[in-house]
Amino acid sequence: MRFERCRMLFGEEGFEKLQKAKILILGVGGVGSYALDCLYRSGVKDITILDCDCYDESNRNRQIGSDAVGESKVETLLSLYPGIYGVETRMDMAWVASFDFEPYDVIIDAADTTRVKIEVAKKCYKKLIMAMGSAKRYDTSKIEVASIWKTHGNALARKVRNELKKAKFDRNFTVIFSPEEDRCKEKGSCVAVTGAFGLTACSEAIKRILDQN
Repeated sequence: MRFERCRMLFGEEGFEKLQKAKILILGVGGVGSYALDCLYRSGVKDITILDCDCYDESNRNRQIGSDAVGESKVETLLSLYPGIYGVETRMDMAWVASFDFEPYDVIIDAADTTRVKIEVAKKCYKKLIMAMGSAKRYDTSKIEVASIWKTHGNALARKVRNELKKAKFDRNFTVIFSPEEDRCKEKGSCVAVTGAFGLTACSEAIKRILDQN
């Protein structure tokens, strides 16, 4: 039975909550694709992924589905994970303003654009799990989960914090980050860390769903 061991772990009531949950993943690259895989294997049925990119050769070190070089990320993952939903669109400020986040129980932000991340946080912070910079690192033991206001040692998290302060936004939301010192100047990456960010996002989403009344 496919989900037998998930049912053992979560219990029937918990597993039913997972099956009914609606989750949105923004960006399905090195972090988002692993979050998708984890949620899908854990029994979540209603998953929507959103991205506009095609796979590049340089993605193959860390992204699920990336052997399909030149192909749409969304279309490729829809074929690998039957039953999920896909939206192929560019995430910009206009998109954030017009998109309806209300139907989703959890939103995992694995997007790259800082301004978009900040606007998403303002609009749906209560439902948000945000992944910060995972490039330039290879030590998974450094990964932490905290409120955005408790983050440290991570350049992207610092930038998001500072911009939110400027906007006089003081609400809490969950962030996955690593204070590991940069190991290179360019955007070198290791799937051990990007994948672990995605798996951690999945774990946080599962905990949140199971805790819901």
